[in-house]
Amino acid sequence: MLFICYPKCTTCQRAKAWLDVRHIHYTLRDIKTDNPGFEELQAWHAQSGLPLKRFFNTSGLAYKDLGLKDKLPAMGEEEQLRLLSTDGMLVKRPLLIAEGFVLAGFREAEWAARLK
Repeated sequence: MLFICYPKCTTCQRAKAWLDVRHIHYTLRDIKTDNPGFEELQAWHAQSGLPLKRFFNTSGLAYKDLGLKDKLPAMGEEEQLRLLSTDGMLVKRPLLIAEGFVLAGFREAEWAARLK
């Protein structure tokens, strides 16, 4: 299982603590220093079944500075994925990737249902 986070993010810290308390093993990856690439994001998006917008950190400064709220609807899927692959701070976090599922953002009930 791959746990992708930004260590300074409080939501990521809560998610990591949640995994640790339950003794769930994972490989930790810092999204700021090891940003997901285009192919990874493309595969995770396909595997997740989620709308691509769920992979954007819509509350982040980079998202706001680039005016993506207004630009994303006019962008194609490949263009959005390529943009996400340029800056880890654009990507929603934490991400939990395992065989059969991808979780974007920490929603405790959703994580509990997947990891029971």
